[in-house]
Amino acid sequence: MIRAMSPALLSSGPPSEKTRSPRMRPSGLYEPLVRQGFLRQEELTIALSEALRKRLDAATLLMDRYRIPKPAIGAALAEFYECQFLAYDEQTIVEPELLKNLSIDYLRTNHWVPLRRQGQGVEVLIDDPHNPDKLLDVRRAFPGQTVFYHVGLRADIARVLSDVCGREVGDPITDILGELVSEAQLEEQQNATIAAITENDSAIVRLANQIIAEAYRRGASDIHIEPYADRKETAVRFRVDGTCFTYMKIPAAYRRAIVSRVKIMASLDIAERRKPQDGKIRFKLSTGQEIELRVATLPTAGFNEDVVIRLLSANGPRRLEELEFSRETRRLVGTLAEKPHGIVLCAGPTGSGKTTTLHAILASINTDERKIWTAEDPIEITQDGLRQVQVHPKIGLTFATTMRAFLRADPDVIMIGEMRDKETADIAIEASLTGHLVFSTIHTNSAVETVVRLLDMGCDPFNFSDAMLGVLAMRLCKRICSHCREAYEPTRDECEELIQAFGVGEWERAHLGGHRPLTLYRGRGCEACNHIGYRGRVPIHELMVVSDHMKALIQTRTRTGELLALAKSEGMKTLLQDGIEKVLQGLTTYKQVRAVAIK
Repeated sequence: MIRAMSPALLSSGPPSEKTRSPRMRPSGLYEPLVRQGFLRQEELTIALSEALRKRLDAATLLMDRYRIPKPAIGAALAEFYECQFLAYDEQTIVEPELLKNLSIDYLRTNHWVPLRRQGQGVEVLIDDPHNPDKLLDVRRAFPGQTVFYHVGLRADIARVLSDVCGREVGDPITDILGELVSEAQLEEQQNATIAAITENDSAIVRLANQIIAEAYRRGASDIHIEPYADRKETAVRFRVDGTCFTYMKIPAAYRRAIVSRVKIMASLDIAERRKPQDGKIRFKLSTGQEIELRVATLPTAGFNEDVVIRLLSANGPRRLEELEFSRETRRLVGTLAEKPHGIVLCAGPTGSGKTTTLHAILASINTDERKIWTAEDPIEITQDGLRQVQVHPKIGLTFATTMRAFLRADPDVIMIGEMRDKETADIAIEASLTGHLVFSTIHTNSAVETVVRLLDMGCDPFNFSDAMLGVLAMRLCKRICSHCREAYEPTRDECEELIQAFGVGEWERAHLGGHRPLTLYRGRGCEACNHIGYRGRVPIHELMVVSDHMKALIQTRTRTGELLALAKSEGMKTLLQDGIEKVLQGLTTYKQVRAVAIK
């Protein structure tokens, strides 16, 4: 959906019948930016002159060179043209019927697009609602109909048209693609040898760099490059706050070139397309900041390769105080981290923050008195004081073999990147029973299920119960945008749903909300959150501390339900309960908690 950035002033003809001289338009149009202090008058004059001389879009030049935010540009356009400014949104929907008799190339050239019908009229997005030639063309395209004009940036109009056509047009990425050789030439070269991309190396390199930089700017956690057979365009998708969306599409002829470029950056074998490969990239942004990327390639249908790039933080570990534990959970985690021996596991799906949490725990106990070894695949976070080992299964350096080596290296604390198999689990149990504190991650749904999973692996229940200290399960929920968060009073049904999900008895004991009406929060949607209402993520936790009673149940292989009932009776808050507490704190919504937590 197109989103507005200023109050709407709609008209049936040109937004204003005032005639302004084209010579006066630039200065009058962008004068509010000078008044608001975004740039000086002489800078505006220079920028407009350069835009005119080089035939550039003045608004884009001002945003790129002087870092003027789009809302400020939009407000200036809305004030000058006396109509609503609309900014591009990925969810833009254009009614196909309006485009039946119009050429997309013509619309791109003239910078306008019909959006939707409104009663007996048509809404049109245009870059210059005062241009008489364009207005005449619009009236010819929709004779006898009322036209409601909105003003927009040329780049945004081009992106709307690109979405209609299923490909990106008019943004910096496509400017780079335009410099590549013709599709037929490139396809022929690629079929002959992978070295053929050297002719296009400059553009391909810049394309790959631009994709990574844009993903980082948008706060993406992953980049997915997805080539297709039958000469379909290659999709590039970003995952932001846990949700994927298509960022752009690359012509099919360049699919191998872009994949090969990423593989070169990750020091992978570009000639090997039949087997999955893993690698790592240290990437420096234009600002000088360095980020780390984890790369995984997988062979897919049509003799293609998919690439998944995970953006990692290169800023070192976070502090426990930053992980938004509840007060009691934070205290218990600190207590477990100070134990002299035993196993502490962090459970959850991929991308739920397990490694970040473990490194934060290690940072809290990382002192000169402790020798800490870690075995990771890959090493995502580095910190001084830890001796970190990158495992290499291809050469036999697995988690299990690395653990055996650790036991000969006089450790106090050991961290294993992932407990994947019985052999690794058995060595971890052995290490914990011989006086070492062991941390690890495991892919399970809840804290209680982690115990059952390890027993199903074949671990000895007596040794395992003696070694286990606790399991921390976690998820990440979408966070309500802090810029547009608003309080509201929920309905009776909403309150009842929360109480039932939390548990009536536990709710009454916790006195959540007291006897006053509950206040919940939601995001209205704004420019900062792309009008979604959510921005960023908030963790929810479930910490099960293994007591003597629970050890006895583990030794008898008790069912999951009994373990869960005992854990809750001993004070464990489930993921759902911790999530509901954060709903009441205004950090997220119950809908988001329910989407990731299990009951």
